[in-house]
Amino acid sequence: MLKHLKTLPGHQNPVYALANSDDEGIFYSAGNDKGVVEWSLNDMAFVKIKTPVQSSVYALLNYNNQLFIGERSGAFSVFDFAEQKVITRINAHTKPIFNIQVVKGKNELLTTGEDGSVAVWSLKDFTEIYRFQVAYDTVRAIAISPDETEVVFGCKDHLIKIYNLADYSLKQTLESHSLPVTSLAYHPSGKYLLSGSRDAQLNIWDLPNYAVRETIAAHMFTIYDIAFHPTLPYFATCSQDKSIKLWDAENFKLYKILSIEKGGIGHSHSINKILWSNDGKYLISTGDDRQVMVWEMED
Repeated sequence: MLKHLKTLPGHQNPVYALANSDDEGIFYSAGNDKGVVEWSLNDMAFVKIKTPVQSSVYALLNYNNQLFIGERSGAFSVFDFAEQKVITRINAHTKPIFNIQVVKGKNELLTTGEDGSVAVWSLKDFTEIYRFQVAYDTVRAIAISPDETEVVFGCKDHLIKIYNLADYSLKQTLESHSLPVTSLAYHPSGKYLLSGSRDAQLNIWDLPNYAVRETIAAHMFTIYDIAFHPTLPYFATCSQDKSIKLWDAENFKLYKILSIEKGGIGHSHSINKILWSNDGKYLISTGDDRQVMVWEMED
């Protein structure tokens, strides 16, 4: 299913964010190093420091030939690939930004983080359109439904808040996790939502009614990320317990565990982020051990 292909060293501090490029075979990583790093999957090697940043990076998002960089300072920068430079840096929040997402149909950018607010920005000129308070503490995760009718937020107070994307009105509050919600992902077809938490549980919420179909004791510690394969019926989860797990997206069968304990190769500390390459050939992982690991999908 998945086998270790390459470990890419170079980061000097923990890494929190990954993003693909529009260019096939290129991806980016960032964390406490105060720089966004460009890597080549074709050469399995470091390419260059793409751009320096002023504080630690907790979120990266590539969209429409631009890379959005969310910082610990509460600011976000926009690196334009056509101009090959940062075209704007906005002091968006008073506390760290943990997540950035795009509402494609509305041409809007969402930022959120430790201050519990969500800011909505125009992708045309990066002016602030709207701001609303989702929680009184950290909002770590955002997921947008595939049909772009709803957006869900994972909160430190263990709640999941669902908002209508048309007007950002609160639609529903979900409560089943016992600790902060740290990861969210919609199935690509929109038939269910996955939520991961510091309670190490993975919840499957049926749609459209958001009823809990199943709760899986997926990891030993916090589930930091959930990533669906771009074309195949699989999803991966990663955790503070230093493992990556590959699951069947139809019946939730566990296919593979990638960890030092299981295979002798893996991360030695918390895994903070995972990312499928655009073509689905590779899974990229990174975390507190400062390593970027590339795993290859086997036939």
